Amino acid sequence: MPPHQDLDIRARRLLRTLIAQYLTDGEPVGSRTLSRSSGLDVSPATIRNIMADLEEAGLVASPHTSAGRIPTPRGLRLFVDSLIELQPLPREEMVRLQRELPPGPMTVRDMVGNASALLSAMTHFAGVVTVPRQTDFPLRHIDFVPLPDARVLVILVFSDNQVQNRVIQLAKPLDGRELEQAANYINEHFVGLRVDDIRAHLLRELREASSELHQLLSSAVELAAASFAPQNEDVLVSGQTNLMAYSELANLDRLRELFEAFQQKNELLQLMEVCAKAPGVRLFIGEESGFAALDGCSVVTASFGAQGRLLGAVGVIGPTRMAYERVIPVVQATAGLLSEALNRASKAS
Repeated sequence: MPPHQDLDIRARRLLRTLIAQYLTDGEPVGSRTLSRSSGLDVSPATIRNIMADLEEAGLVASPHTSAGRIPTPRGLRLFVDSLIELQPLPREEMVRLQRELPPGPMTVRDMVGNASALLSAMTHFAGVVTVPRQTDFPLRHIDFVPLPDARVLVILVFSDNQVQNRVIQLAKPLDGRELEQAANYINEHFVGLRVDDIRAHLLRELREASSELHQLLSSAVELAAASFAPQNEDVLVSGQTNLMAYSELANLDRLRELFEAFQQKNELLQLMEVCAKAPGVRLFIGEESGFAALDGCSVVTASFGAQGRLLGAVGVIGPTRMAYERVIPVVQATAGLLSEALNRASKAS
């Protein structure tokens, strides 16, 4: 794709005008419309020549049924990267976000779910968010309850107020006193740490332990290894039916494929994991996502985190014909407010 600086001023102006018009009404844009809207004092023949050059460069295309042109994903990418100036989110929309992302106590899953639903409502697209792994949050308390057949009920309370109950299987049974000693040891020494750190500390202490501590630590390590096993990640999608309102996505087969991707989540989760690993805004237009179900869609995400750690990504999925200059700041602001809320929750714990 020719870089922005390789397009002369007239070509940049016409491409910007064409894309802005297309994003507004979704129709191919003809030379006469460009002549009226661009503000350039050039002949229709000159406009046609410039448009032919842009088409040859892969930035615009001519649908078979129309003499006008529409932007390609390449053209949209150049438009987003170089031809629009993103502005801060208007104050009234920021106030709405702050008002509808309540700071009150709630689990992280509820918090990110609210963010996804709010993004969907504000953009009229599908909102999407990764649910952070529970192991990314510090442990507040742990209890072990003996069950038959060497099984143990583990009750985990995390700093985000989430409570998880897990049943684990041990190699040999531990009685109630041994389980209580292990729980007390973990609660006394490791509350406030993440489970990966607790496991590492326990293993190090086990290697260095005196003989009288060895049995207690062995039990604690076995219990921790089973209790803190990685859990499957999840992604929440809100407002999928909003996408039915857009003509470019209204084909039934197209919608079926898209909704199946939302339901199965595997590909979507892979994409969101990529977005969550890098700070800032990520944008995939059309085939850039690498997943066939999202061809014809754009995905705009921003990562969020707490205490200096990236925890996930939140964003929207919509047609490639979206108002990027509005959607990107909304997504960015939502991720920022989500990070602030998670930081407050971490400090409060």
